[in-house]
Amino acid sequence: MSATRRRILFVGGGFLGLYGSLEVERALRDRCEITVVNPENFMQYQPFLPEVASGNIEPRHVVVPLRQVLRRANVVVGEVTRIDHETKTVTVDVDGGLLEIAYDVVVLGAGSRSRVLPVPGLAEQGVGFKTVSEAIYLRNHVIASLDKAAAATDPDRRRAALTFVFVGGGYAGVEALAELEDMARSALRFYPSLTPPEMRWLLVEAAGGILPEIGADLAEYVRRHLEERGIEVRLNTRLESAEGGTMRLSDGETFDAGTLVWTAGVTPESIGGRSGFPVDERGRIVVDEYLRVRGVDDAWAAGDNAAIPDVVSGGTAPPTAQHAIREARRLGRNLVASIEGRPLQPFYHRNLGQLASLGRYKGAAKVLGVRLRGFPAWWLHRTYHIWMMPTLARKSRIIADWTVGLLFPRDIAQLGSLSNPREPFERAAGSE
Repeated sequence: MSATRRRILFVGGGFLGLYGSLEVERALRDRCEITVVNPENFMQYQPFLPEVASGNIEPRHVVVPLRQVLRRANVVVGEVTRIDHETKTVTVDVDGGLLEIAYDVVVLGAGSRSRVLPVPGLAEQGVGFKTVSEAIYLRNHVIASLDKAAAATDPDRRRAALTFVFVGGGYAGVEALAELEDMARSALRFYPSLTPPEMRWLLVEAAGGILPEIGADLAEYVRRHLEERGIEVRLNTRLESAEGGTMRLSDGETFDAGTLVWTAGVTPESIGGRSGFPVDERGRIVVDEYLRVRGVDDAWAAGDNAAIPDVVSGGTAPPTAQHAIREARRLGRNLVASIEGRPLQPFYHRNLGQLASLGRYKGAAKVLGVRLRGFPAWWLHRTYHIWMMPTLARKSRIIADWTVGLLFPRDIAQLGSLSNPREPFERAAGSE
């Protein structure tokens, strides 16, 4: 490596790691050495996770292999446990072994994780909805719950198996619930002993409304739409306990449920704060309008783990996919400009609209001030996200999945054993 090549390290291989690296690769080519550290060897396109859960899209089609796309980058599969910016080195846990990597510039994009509150029983009973593995698990779990209910002779066990609770009325909670309810309702045609009224789906939200990003009028439409499908929307309500699978809500109701999905917010990964970078009261890395870590040379940050000034509203940019993609591209361009000695441009994103999918052929959208409902919103949601999905190969495979879904009924195979593939072998070994 020549003395003029800059060593640029991306902590995290999500939207920032992928799109930011691509911007740097294209501009600097052989004038830099890029390293991307990520716990997995892929980037997942999170807006499509609800459709993975409902079986509309194959899981492999919403993940982008980093090595395949970042041709000039060194991809390290591991977790950054420590950043020493004084010596400009990071320590990476790679399959139990420690690897030290030196850098000249660090880009912090470790993202966020589910914010789990100290609710009794939540850690034991709940599942999040931030990863492909969680989406696959939920699909298997919902189908397994239908199988369990169909075979149950005890009315209480049957009722609990058919009760599904989602906590959190943001995008993740609403879209996941809507897609899974739509899938389960469709699957009931193959369960003659079960009927739709027996299923109970609840959305629990501590605030006075859902989907605050799309405006009160459209959010109210979504609420009414969900309730028309028989989904209970409990506003100004909190989950107080989930011990033993018994849900206790703040409005006084108590009932058993076999499914608890927790989507009540996220919290930024703590690697920035633990490594001495400035953070705000929520633990997000403080950056300026150019996405540089405030007061720290050769350090940049964006995405869910950064507090990014919103020059339009005066607040901070929300943790949405469309913001993350644009932040990544602006950061990459500004990083290149700083290396080449050119002026930087502030991050500015005029939000053109919000989209929400509510199951097959159902959706809600607000685009350029125009509100759309039903099929047009659903179609626009798919069109926008397929356009933003990286690589032509992934776009083509997702379109193929959708086409097959239009022509044939949903697949209701339950592959829950994938989560513990050694269990059949261990059971066989124990029988000898």
